Amino acid sequence: MSIDHLLRLTERVEIAVELGESYYREFKSGYQGAPSDKKPRDFKDICYNVAKELVAFANADGGELFIGIEDDNQITGLPHSDEQLNQILQASSNYILKETPLPIKRRNIIEYQGKKVIYFSVDKGSKFIHQTSKGECFKREDKDSIPTSADNIRFVREEASSRQYDREFEDLATVTDLDLSLVSSVAFECTKIKDISPEKFLQYMELAEFDGDRLRLRKAALLLFAKNPNKWHPRSRVRILKVNGLEEKSAPEYNVTEIADVSGNVFQLAADSWEALRPALSETRYSEDGLFKTQVIYPEPACREALINAITHRDYSLEGRGIEIRIFTDRLEVLSPGKLLSKLTIEDLKELKGAHETRNAYVARVLREYGYIRELGEGIRRMFEVMKSNELIEPQIASPNKSFIVTLFYKFIYSKEEKLWLDNFKEFNLSREQKTVIKLGVNDRLVSPKEIFENVGIVDTEKYRQLVESLAELGILKREVTANKAYSLARSNSVSKKSIGIYKICVPDNSSDQSKQEKREKDNSDYAKVFVRGLDWFATESDLEKALSKFGNIAEISIPKNRYTGKSKGFAFVEFDENESVKKALNSDERLEVKGRRIFLQEFKE
Repeated sequence: MSIDHLLRLTERVEIAVELGESYYREFKSGYQGAPSDKKPRDFKDICYNVAKELVAFANADGGELFIGIEDDNQITGLPHSDEQLNQILQASSNYILKETPLPIKRRNIIEYQGKKVIYFSVDKGSKFIHQTSKGECFKREDKDSIPTSADNIRFVREEASSRQYDREFEDLATVTDLDLSLVSSVAFECTKIKDISPEKFLQYMELAEFDGDRLRLRKAALLLFAKNPNKWHPRSRVRILKVNGLEEKSAPEYNVTEIADVSGNVFQLAADSWEALRPALSETRYSEDGLFKTQVIYPEPACREALINAITHRDYSLEGRGIEIRIFTDRLEVLSPGKLLSKLTIEDLKELKGAHETRNAYVARVLREYGYIRELGEGIRRMFEVMKSNELIEPQIASPNKSFIVTLFYKFIYSKEEKLWLDNFKEFNLSREQKTVIKLGVNDRLVSPKEIFENVGIVDTEKYRQLVESLAELGILKREVTANKAYSLARSNSVSKKSIGIYKICVPDNSSDQSKQEKREKDNSDYAKVFVRGLDWFATESDLEKALSKFGNIAEISIPKNRYTGKSKGFAFVEFDENESVKKALNSDERLEVKGRRIFLQEFKE
């Protein structure tokens, strides 16, 4: 750097006067007394001011102190002897507790327009809680230096370190350390700009800054996109453990089995650890009818929220521990490193008002823009809602020993009204899934297919059909809204047809079996599917509906997308109301196109 680019000491005075006092800047006069009778201040008093202000700056975020400038920004200088000026200069060490020396960057006597100004610059402290020689502790708040306790500063500093981690720069890293294809795909999903470069996206999201020579990366960029995350963070991982019992035991009764140990950047963790965890959320049991049946133990949406919440908000400054998920016989625990932030309480979270504080501001912003998380503060509320809708007791949240734990229990709970409603169906010895559907129809409320899919945790049409027909055969479920009426309601309300309430839950009566048999009604809607291939990467559900609605009413369209790029995988599934529509579509000789590209239809097979 040439000398022309160096900031001279006199220029520091000029800039300081131009900017005035602030959180990072303090002025002290060298005079005392009335305006008409100004006298030099006692230099010992000035020395104490030096110690107090510099201690306050060091215990906060650093700053600079000018002695010889008035509060109104007038430069009046110091009318003291050279010996006294030197003692004021040395106050930054002589008036400071020796065990807590200050991280002084500069201390100078500056000659400015015939006046002498003393200048101090101090860094933010990291090794000590700084105190004056009298043992006093101060901290900078706004434009004041206020007394505070060392314990309070220590707590705030630990928390600040955790908050600051993802925004710090990693000077050894370069753009080549990032998975640039992942950066590009996330960039498109976040900005919807097809040709935005990885470098511009990183700067747009403030994950990197250009210093005039090179692009400097924040640690958040490496957490999110690093090709080799372990090089930058040794515990960017999620361990999933199965505990055979209610508590962990040590040898020789060790009862813990590792299901998976996933490491990677944040996007890899979110995708791969979910794929590893998902199969463990259900279990296969031998039923009374002699069949092995898979039963969902924990609702997938609640578990996914707990996982993504842990990845987003864990304390990455605690590099010795990763996220741990333990699946006990009666509960599932998700532990993330780092205590709950001080501005939040467990009670705040339980009130479900969306209270939030973001530890990893840069990581959270990218995940929010990408769509992994919706609104900040929504994760905990969503978990509580999903558990309640699945008749399970509310999650337990705790923050012991520098950790945050979310616990999901496999225990059912019903409101008084729901219990009275379900008591009407005791004679049928219903399964959990059947009870879940019945609960949705309390007090003659109409139930939609979408509600059944989401609340029961069904992922394929055949299981849905079996569940609906099992309740219809018992005379409990009856279709109240025809397919045409449901389609008309969906159109008028601009919603999916599956979200229209069509089923009524019927309370059993004492009529004859013959009468009950007459009430039983199977779900005759086919929800027939076709498989669509050759789809453009950027095709939408609306594009497909325009192309295929000519064959009949469409119930649902699903376009699987690449978890990294956000683009379609080149195929889709389209559900019609009736099998007849599928036959028309498959037998059509018409050339079908979406976004100028030809698509092909095939019979869907489970």
